[in-house]
Amino acid sequence: MTALQATCLIVVAVLGALVVATRDPLRQAAVAGIFGLALAALFLSVQAPDVALSEMTVGTIVIPVLVLLAMAKIREHDE
Repeated sequence: MTALQATCLIVVAVLGALVVATRDPLRQAAVAGIFGLALAALFLSVQAPDVALSEMTVGTIVIPVLVLLAMAKIREHDE
């Protein structure tokens, strides 16, 4: 394991704990997007560019956007 891989693994672990510890859904969506980007960097460091590209698309863009859309729909329904 190289120093880059170890660093990426530590960053992913810390960000994963932050995602779980964050209670506000809006902030959690933002932290989850950053976590997805860090996970993509980890996949790139272990030479899996196809998985990294998929993770960047899904983890960094799609999931936070879907969470934000769901939150907007819930707020709209509550009003």
